[in-house]
Amino acid sequence: MSAQSGKAETADAMDSNLRAPVVAFDIEVAGLEWEEVDEATRHYLMARKRGESTEDLQNRLAFVRGLGRVVSIAMWNLQKDQGAVLVHGSGCRWDDFPEVPGTRVFRGNEREILTEFWRLATDWGTVVTYNGRGYDGPVLMTRSAMLDVKPSRQLAGYRYSVREHCDLMEVLNFFGAARESYSLDYWCRRFGVESPKGKMDGSMVAQKARTGRYDEIAEYCLRDTRATADLFLRLRNTLIPLYK
Repeated sequence: MSAQSGKAETADAMDSNLRAPVVAFDIEVAGLEWEEVDEATRHYLMARKRGESTEDLQNRLAFVRGLGRVVSIAMWNLQKDQGAVLVHGSGCRWDDFPEVPGTRVFRGNEREILTEFWRLATDWGTVVTYNGRGYDGPVLMTRSAMLDVKPSRQLAGYRYSVREHCDLMEVLNFFGAARESYSLDYWCRRFGVESPKGKMDGSMVAQKARTGRYDEIAEYCLRDTRATADLFLRLRNTLIPLYK
C-alpha cells in the first residue's frame, strides 16, 4: 500500500466516525471537605504526599479520584454548534440556560446528571476533550461506578487513537513525544481561539459549590467546552489527521 493511499484510508475512517455527532465535553468537580474524609483515608493520603503541604493536599481533593463530586458536565455538539450543560440542582428536566444564550441546562443530583450524561453519550461518535483521557473520563467512570451508574462507553480506551476519543492535550504534546504539556488557555491563545478563562477558574469550583452558585459553575464549564470545541476545529485538518 502506498503512503498516499494509507493516508486516504485513515481520513476516510475518521470521516466515517465523524458522521455521528462529534461532541466536546468538560467536567467540574468539587472536592470533599477534609473533615468529610474518613480518618483511615486521610492517614493514607498524608503518607503519600511526598513533601506536599497538608493544606495543598486538602485543596486538591477534586483531583483525587473518589474524593470529589461531579457537579457539572458541559457538552458542545460541533455539527450543530450547540451547547448543553448538566449541573447540580433539582428538577431532572431540560430548560433554556440564559447565562449562555442558545444553550440548554439539565439540573439534578450527581447520580441523575451522570445517568443523563451516559444516556446522551451512547449516540455520539468522536468525543473531544482536553486532558479527558487522563482526568475527565476516569473521573466520570469512577464516580458513576461508585454511585451504581453504568457507563455507556469507554472514555479511556486505546491511547493512540483519536477516532473514539480525541484528547487535544495529547494531540498537542504528540502523545508524549514533545514531553511538555500546556494548559487549554495557553493553546487557545496560540491558535487564536477565545480563551475561556476570565472571572473564574477551576480552583474556585469547590467554594462556588459550597455557596450554591451552581449556575456560575455551569457557565464556566460551558465556556471551557466551547473553547475545546473551537480548538478541535483549528486542528481538525492539520494535526489530527496525522493520527489514526
